[in-house]
Amino acid sequence: MKNMKYAFSILMILASTFYSKYTIAQSRDWRNVNNVKGVIPHENYVCQEYVVVAKNGDWVTVVTTGPGGESHAGQHIISTTSSDQGKTWTSPIDVEPGGLDAPAASWALPYITKYGRIYAFYNYNGENVNVFGGEKISHTSELGWFCYRYSDDNGKSWSGRHRLPMRKTTVDYYNKSKGEVQLFWGVSKPITVGNSMIFSFTKMGEHPQDMGEGWLFKSDNINTEKDPGKLNWELLPDGESGICETTLGITQEEHNIVSLSNGALYCIFRTAEGYPAESYSYDGGHSWSRPEFARYADGRVIKNPRACPRLFQCSNGKFLLWYHNNNIRDYAGYRNPAWLSGGIEKNGKIKWFEPEILLYGVDSLPINTWAKQWIKLKRISYPDLVEDKGKYWLVEGQGVGPDYGKVHPIDHSLLDGLWNQAKEKNVVKKGLILEQKDIQKAQIFFLNNLPKLDDGAFTIDLWLDIKDLIPGQIILDNRNLNGKGLLVSISSKRTIMLTLNDGSLTHSWDTDPGMVKPGNLQHVVFVVDGAPNIISCIVNGKLCDGGRYRSLGFGWFDYKLFDINGSDQLKLAPNFSGSIRSLRIYDRYLRTSEAISNFNAGIN
Repeated sequence: MKNMKYAFSILMILASTFYSKYTIAQSRDWRNVNNVKGVIPHENYVCQEYVVVAKNGDWVTVVTTGPGGESHAGQHIISTTSSDQGKTWTSPIDVEPGGLDAPAASWALPYITKYGRIYAFYNYNGENVNVFGGEKISHTSELGWFCYRYSDDNGKSWSGRHRLPMRKTTVDYYNKSKGEVQLFWGVSKPITVGNSMIFSFTKMGEHPQDMGEGWLFKSDNINTEKDPGKLNWELLPDGESGICETTLGITQEEHNIVSLSNGALYCIFRTAEGYPAESYSYDGGHSWSRPEFARYADGRVIKNPRACPRLFQCSNGKFLLWYHNNNIRDYAGYRNPAWLSGGIEKNGKIKWFEPEILLYGVDSLPINTWAKQWIKLKRISYPDLVEDKGKYWLVEGQGVGPDYGKVHPIDHSLLDGLWNQAKEKNVVKKGLILEQKDIQKAQIFFLNNLPKLDDGAFTIDLWLDIKDLIPGQIILDNRNLNGKGLLVSISSKRTIMLTLNDGSLTHSWDTDPGMVKPGNLQHVVFVVDGAPNIISCIVNGKLCDGGRYRSLGFGWFDYKLFDINGSDQLKLAPNFSGSIRSLRIYDRYLRTSEAISNFNAGIN
């Protein structure tokens, strides 16, 4: 037994050592969740660290926190401020006091009025309900009253508690309390539409979290009226049913809204079907279009597990959508990495473009290795976007312990690339180490060493004239006699497949079935990104998201896959029935937007 304990201790030390090295190695990458500008103070659990920029320039955040885990005893709302754009924060103060016997207070949504008052709207279990439908419950954070407090001194102190007048609708009477207790919560910060404020939230018919539908609170005088007793409140949409659609499944929740230039409202929300859903209102929220699964501009459905599809509108009038690019249909679906899509308004609709990896954590370690057992999974979720003086930051959390509530600067060029995918038509030159056109069969080129994959990356960009997709054909090969190197070939599924081998480990990832078509000129890009250990494919300007054939819109590879440099001779099309019209190799990862720019530029 002592020997077993000793062996286990050694194994844990090795795992800890690896984790430290792995984290340090990636710290240069701003997308790594460990590369932060600041950490928002909190207790143990933390979620929804939402920020407003106060009139004096301070950042003011309201945070759901508590001494235990999510929805455990003592969960409450705190506030803290930063005068240096998120680098340091003041000691937290209570917005709603906590305590193990205190009513749960959760999921605060901040709003700053045109004259500078900051409101915080939140769930409050005002009657301290812990028995629901005759059953003892522990999850008490998504029921009770919708309350608010406000601050007139830039978050330094908060008013007394006020309650919103939430009328009862069909879904309330359906729950096990028959409407005596209402089930709800919100994840979307309030927005300003004209002189009005509107925010969305989800009402539920089942505890703790199901049979949801979207609702909105609207106040048409909150930006001018300072007396809370004189505020006007309206619950929308009209009637007894919220924003929902039977064909999308029972789970429809975490409704987010933004406004369009014509005053219309756009709502997106999560489902348990593997895809978020969207709906539009053209009458100020009184009625809504029939919700349907959200789609990219080309019509392909967007993938997301039962995780928050967070929606943002920027001061330039353009939009951002945070989601996870997979359709694993439960809470445990990957919330890491986080992907970001850019949207623009066109003809009264939002057009969503191809996504980029925004943030990743240690969950990007390989799926089937021993290290996965020792390193705690990271769930990156419920973010907030902060825009201040022309710069952007992302605040994310949703977890237990000090390793959450982080502030991340965002590279502005990533956002510009997302919004301009339809316009950019330039061939990317940065990092280009090999470029050849109109390659002859069995031609050989010298290939310099590619970056190691501990935190390095490379990209292969191909224009292919494909006559037939015959399995086993080789397009590109630099493997040595031991099999070490890289191979691009036609797979047994009639896809284009990249295979990496470091002499002992092999990993392959291919284009989505059906995306590469014979008889046509095809643009195929493989991005091998060593920091998050992810391979992605972009075909003809579209990111391969798995389609109906696989859940993930990306592929993990083993963190131990390190050096895939084989022979220094790169053999091209030795038995390929088509032709390679163009080859570019980069010693870095290309962003999705850059790969699309290369496609838009065309073969010439």
